[in-house]
Amino acid sequence: MSAKRLLFVDDDRMVLAGLRRALHEMRESWEMEFASSGQEALDMLAASRFDAVVTDMRMPGMDGAELLERVKDRSPEVIRIVLSGQSEKDAMLRSIAPAHQYLAKPCDLRELKLRLTQAFASRDLVHNPAIAAAVAHLRSIPSLPVIYNELKTALRSELTSLVQIEEIVARDVGMATKILQLANSAFIEVRGRVHSLRQAVSLIGIDNVRTLTLSIHIFSHFDRNSAIASEVASLWEHSAQVASLAQRITMLESGSKTMAEESFAAGLLHDVGKVILLSERRGEYVEIRKRLEAGAAVEDVEIELLGCSHAQLGGYLMSIWGLPTSLVQAVACHHRPSQAFESEFSALTAVHCADALVNTAGEGDEKTAMDMAYLEKLGLAGRTDAWKELLAQAQKAK
Repeated sequence: MSAKRLLFVDDDRMVLAGLRRALHEMRESWEMEFASSGQEALDMLAASRFDAVVTDMRMPGMDGAELLERVKDRSPEVIRIVLSGQSEKDAMLRSIAPAHQYLAKPCDLRELKLRLTQAFASRDLVHNPAIAAAVAHLRSIPSLPVIYNELKTALRSELTSLVQIEEIVARDVGMATKILQLANSAFIEVRGRVHSLRQAVSLIGIDNVRTLTLSIHIFSHFDRNSAIASEVASLWEHSAQVASLAQRITMLESGSKTMAEESFAAGLLHDVGKVILLSERRGEYVEIRKRLEAGAAVEDVEIELLGCSHAQLGGYLMSIWGLPTSLVQAVACHHRPSQAFESEFSALTAVHCADALVNTAGEGDEKTAMDMAYLEKLGLAGRTDAWKELLAQAQKAK
């Protein structure tokens, strides 16, 4: 695998020198260049290919938000990160659209390396440069119009609570993904990573959600006249069923509410790669659906037509948006959990099994089986009947 090329941008040359020294150990994996202005960075990007741009926000002439907006338009495949000590809210809001991640100075460079390494590893699985660029160019995952409008209506009322906002967001893949992206950035000041929607909504707060939705317009929605509107609704329904069952399985196996909330979020996001295809590559999405109806296996068809699976696409988006590794793995490996090399029950386990059970019950567009070798390794092969009972109870309660 060739070395990744990174461009660091900051008008303070001492900061650049410090980054050069601190990241010296990565020189065998990363080829690093340094620019002291936005225009210099654009000139370097025009002359050579880069995999990622990491920029300061406040710079004279062209600030970080404007630089990344131009990078997004000219080189959409490039991973874009703001690394800034500027804490003004308006500056952060301006960076939301063009940046994949916003990290605060002083940054834990181990965290920066982890996030970039994860993003590069995920992108290397997407063997289609055009699709990888389309994913990196995404500003948001489109939402269902009815849920999008419901959220806007709720936010216009001063009586709406955080619990109500969470309930709305939890029904929409696009909103949930964006909220988790923001919660795992310097948009909020929090130590550690955010794994659940409840925690994400609580940390961001209702006033920020209101500003982001009604003024900044961080969410978008599918065209109401889409010829495949029914596909959108069925995809959301499937994701909600998998999320609910994954949460129930986790509570049964671990008793941990924290892990159960993480499993719910992972279940809701597990098919986000399909949402990407639905919004960005509709022709290929329709062709994949036709072949599935003829009995083909979903991953075989996707890899043949796209060079990657929807799981890999989703994992790539989750990684460049800075979501925690456990959520990235649950999305990227939900069909093939053994690829994650886990040794104990996790959100991935719950989502893999929930997805397989829902699909086998005829409520999904795939017919997938649980990976019994993986479950044997975790000592869980004998638990499948109990999980089937959870699904049966949920179906009866409908």
